[in-house]
Amino acid sequence: MNRVPMTPAGEAHLRKELEELKNVERPQVIEAIAEAREHGDLKENAEYHAARERQGFIEGRIQDIESKLSAAQVIDVTKIAYTGRVIFGVTVDLLHLDTDNQVKYQIVGEDEADFDQGKISVSSPIARALIGKEEGDVVVVQTPRGGVEYEILTVAHL
Repeated sequence: MNRVPMTPAGEAHLRKELEELKNVERPQVIEAIAEAREHGDLKENAEYHAARERQGFIEGRIQDIESKLSAAQVIDVTKIAYTGRVIFGVTVDLLHLDTDNQVKYQIVGEDEADFDQGKISVSSPIARALIGKEEGDVVVVQTPRGGVEYEILTVAHL
């Protein structure tokens, strides 16, 4: 079984979503199905079909989350000794060498990634280029428009 890396915050978020699906969403959809059945002919009952479709989505998401949590490898970067090297979970300050813009990213698991919040997936091109590098290194990230150079300014274990 392949391990799925995630931060403690990512694990907590998935557990919260799982609890919401099991304890709130699932009972609501079961109630909606029961109510729609009372309306009669199920073949032409749009409410029934919508509720069944929603139930399928909820059950699929529950299975997906349970699978990811069972394969999770929770990595708490705050408990790892600082080396200045980019590893999973660190927060990296980068300088775009062409534009002199600074950006800050945290390298997280795939389910946690949210570019607007500065969280990038460990499997993204930027993260793959950064992993294993150290503060002061210049990395080239391959994009559809060609290579983009970044200098690693700081690596933080937050």
